[in-house]
Amino acid sequence: MEIKQTAIAGTLESSDVQIMLSQSHDGVTFDLVSDVAKQFDDAIKATITQVLAAYDVHNVLVKVVDKGALDMVIRARAITAVQRALDLADEPNWEVL
Repeated sequence: MEIKQTAIAGTLESSDVQIMLSQSHDGVTFDLVSDVAKQFDDAIKATITQVLAAYDVHNVLVKVVDKGALDMVIRARAITAVQRALDLADEPNWEVL
C-alpha cells in the first residue's frame, strides 16, 4: 500500500516513542534518534518493519524519536501511525492487532 498522508503517533514523553511516516520512493528509510540506539537500534527498526510489512507498506520514510519505549509501545505507535498514514484509522486491520 502507498502512504496517502504524513502521519504521526506518540509523544516525546519518557518511556514513549514518536513515529512519523511520510511518502517515499526509496523503500523503507529510517531516521532514528534514541538515547539507547547503540543497544536497541536494530530491535526498534525490526518492530516497525514488521508492522509495515503486515500492512504491505514498502515505500516510506520513518522518523523515530525514542525515549526508552518498550517493544509493545513501539508496535502500538507504529500501528497507529500506519493506520493514520493509510487513512484506515476508522477501519482497523484486526489481523495485525
